[in-house]
Amino acid sequence: MSGNESDRPERPSEVDGTAHLFRALGKQIKALRRNAGLSQAELAAVTHCSEDLISSIERGVRVPQPDFLLVADPALGAGGVLAAAADDVREAVSRARVRHPDWFRSFAKAEAEAVALHYYEVQAVPGLLQTKAYAHAVMRHRRPVWDEQTIEKWVSDRLGRQTLLDKWPPTTISFVLEEAILHRPTGGPEVHREQVRHIYNIAKRHTIHLQVMPLLMKEHPSLDGAFTLLTPKGRREVAYTEIYGHSRLITDPEEVRVYTERYGIIRAQALTPPESLDMIEKMLGEL
Repeated sequence: MSGNESDRPERPSEVDGTAHLFRALGKQIKALRRNAGLSQAELAAVTHCSEDLISSIERGVRVPQPDFLLVADPALGAGGVLAAAADDVREAVSRARVRHPDWFRSFAKAEAEAVALHYYEVQAVPGLLQTKAYAHAVMRHRRPVWDEQTIEKWVSDRLGRQTLLDKWPPTTISFVLEEAILHRPTGGPEVHREQVRHIYNIAKRHTIHLQVMPLLMKEHPSLDGAFTLLTPKGRREVAYTEIYGHSRLITDPEEVRVYTERYGIIRAQALTPPESLDMIEKMLGEL
């Protein structure tokens, strides 16, 4: 489950302008920040987010959430320009979610609204943690081959989902990655190094819990494949699985209990978050 997207993507009848909107908005925020004499770190402190997020927004690879725009507007002396864009951004994000395939929409909606998300991945970096270059590499090497327009669309959609990592108040989010994922040089040495460093930076956030399951672990409670656990607001936890484009959103309490039990054991057997950070940092020194 490298990102929870279908192998049979929809082809919209018209080119969506969402990516262009976010890139233009990012450039405006960068210009306003510089005019205000603020560094990325200073703007991050004022808007209660990470410096990495500010950088990503300014480069147009992350979506500036409406709440961010409302707080950033007075901080940057934008005179209401950014605040005025909040509704447009909200509408654009909503429109982007609608573009997901029918079978994926139930998961995408649940993921966006969840109060807790737990991801266990065995083959590739989860979509929420992928860099743009890594996502391109994953989609470019799949078979049957996609055309460039389709690849660009899905890369944009995948990166758009990553705003979940920056919500405030934060969603409870945890990841358990099989160690093999970190060793697979998807996209080549430079893409691989950038991706591992990105995982390391995300894992350092106090709002994210990331663990690595060592290759040498003798016992394993779930060799059946990857899965995700979601807790929708005001509702019971559900599970999601996907293989070869066939997805399943599981709501039966007894079936969900099995996945919850497995995830609990996996987390207990995996390296702790500090140990996982140490492993990834060591890997970076060797790449």
